[in-house]
Amino acid sequence: MSLYGLVGVVALGGVATALQAHFMGILDKRIGTLESVFITYFGGGLLIGVIMLIQRGGHLGSGAGVPWYAYTSGILGLVIVGTLAYSAPRLGLVAAFTVFVAAQFLMGALVDHFGWMGAEVRPLNPARLAGMGLLLAGTWLITRN
Repeated sequence: MSLYGLVGVVALGGVATALQAHFMGILDKRIGTLESVFITYFGGGLLIGVIMLIQRGGHLGSGAGVPWYAYTSGILGLVIVGTLAYSAPRLGLVAAFTVFVAAQFLMGALVDHFGWMGAEVRPLNPARLAGMGLLLAGTWLITRN
């Protein structure tokens, strides 16, 4: 896939994430955070389950060599959707996503810099550090009242 195609896929994911957070926020305010997360995971789990059945189970049997911590992705997913469902209607989508994305960048920079959990080492350099500083400054400007 070309770079433009990959950017398009990521942009589509970003649009879907913003819409999902908004919809979960609506559910959160009306029926509760846990219920919102349940509906989100049930709907997604049901759809991917059907797709895997159609493909005869996918590649679940190939998981023997996967590190144990990779299996925590489902729990982390619950944290992600739960925090977005709770924070988006209370902070607003822009502020919630600004903090969310800033935290992602910071954690990603640490994982890359130190090569944690098998990641390829990509050291922090002055340009990346300056970008992080701008990101944090922007987060402060967006979230202050």
